[in-house]
Amino acid sequence: MTRLSVEMLAAEAPEPITSAGHAQLGIAVLAGIAVIVLLITKFKLHAFLALTIGSLALGAFAGAPLDKVITSFSAGLGSTVAGVGVLIALGAVLGKLLADSGGADQVVDTILAKAGGRSMPWAMVLIASVIGLPLFFEVGMVLLIPVVLMVAKRGNYSLMRIGIPALAGLSVMHGLVPPHPGPLVAIDAVKADLGVTLALGVLVAIPTVVISGPLFARYAARWVDVPVPERMLPPRASEEVERRPSFGATLTTVLLPVVLMLAKALVDIVIDDPENSVQRVFDVIGSPLIAMLAAVLVGIFTLGRPAGFTKGRLTEVTEKSLAPIAGILLIVGAGGGFKQTLIDSGVGQMILNISEDWSIPALLLGWLIAVAIRLATGSATVATVSAAGLVAPLAADMSTTHAALLVLAIGGGSLFFSHVNDAGFWLVKEYFGMSVGQTVKTWSVMETIISVVAGGMVLLLSLVI
Repeated sequence: MTRLSVEMLAAEAPEPITSAGHAQLGIAVLAGIAVIVLLITKFKLHAFLALTIGSLALGAFAGAPLDKVITSFSAGLGSTVAGVGVLIALGAVLGKLLADSGGADQVVDTILAKAGGRSMPWAMVLIASVIGLPLFFEVGMVLLIPVVLMVAKRGNYSLMRIGIPALAGLSVMHGLVPPHPGPLVAIDAVKADLGVTLALGVLVAIPTVVISGPLFARYAARWVDVPVPERMLPPRASEEVERRPSFGATLTTVLLPVVLMLAKALVDIVIDDPENSVQRVFDVIGSPLIAMLAAVLVGIFTLGRPAGFTKGRLTEVTEKSLAPIAGILLIVGAGGGFKQTLIDSGVGQMILNISEDWSIPALLLGWLIAVAIRLATGSATVATVSAAGLVAPLAADMSTTHAALLVLAIGGGSLFFSHVNDAGFWLVKEYFGMSVGQTVKTWSVMETIISVVAGGMVLLLSLVI
């Protein structure tokens, strides 16, 4: 980014809510993030409350009037929830349909029936990646880990040899591929194109999941050899339904929103005429809202009907799917409020100037900021929304592809070294019956590999596209 472009952006930027200089703003940012970290880690406060208080603390340290800070936070929360809240809700409904109908089990069983021996870790990556597309990480883990344990037990496989690839598939999808909350929030913050980000996210995800999954699993299995914990082997959920959906119908439903969004991106590139009727049609059907809504409506017939779901049961599935995401929506919204407070305080412009003076590549800066916040808070979502807010001004002068790569750099950084302040760390530890040290050697190292490989792939792609 040239100095002229920085000056142009400064001229176009809205008047900040504080007149603080760079030094005071820098201290305010550190203080705001420190408050968030302290409240989450020391006082075990919910991330929504921590982000809200941290935003107010940021404004106070920056010397901004409290009423303007509240206005900025509220505006950021509202715009973020408006931009991604419906998509998160639709993704939750689709994921619940997939789980309760037995569709997920059908995909798992079909792939496992055709895999065995050395191909089993690769099958687990494929299963986790496909199933993980519409599911939140925690939901995907709860759904897949029992399958992993049963496969390891039944086939006498090393638990790490099977489990690490599944965890890698879920984690990579969670951090890099929309419609997961983190990537969606980053896309909204930096104004990136969702279709382009999705396409590049899949491109980055493939080598990342291969290296961090099946390849790393060979070493993880040597470092940690634990038996399958018998207490974690529950009955299969699909036994409760009349008939499971077919493999083809399930796969079509899961991939429908991805196909529609990718089709829109492809048509936009090929035609490149906003007035063209074909492009306008694809702009509608390939929009995230319509694509996800279409998948949910199709899923009612392809997943719910074969399972024998009545209208009442479908209503129940929808209600139960929405309740657990209330916390996620609040965290994402508060993250958006924190982002807007950063921007309105002038922190974004400060980051712009610093990156110009220090010649730090924007993609590397986004990755490093996300890494720092991830290590401090333990939350990939908090790291993503905070880092996206800090570096969003850098995307104003970027091409469509580089703005998408900035989203992926942030997403990759947000997965770095999960440790004891991350709920996912304890979830993996308990499901696999490992000690803290064993979890660090396997799960934490795997997350770090994902982060570093994804970051490296993003930087490599930035040189060639």
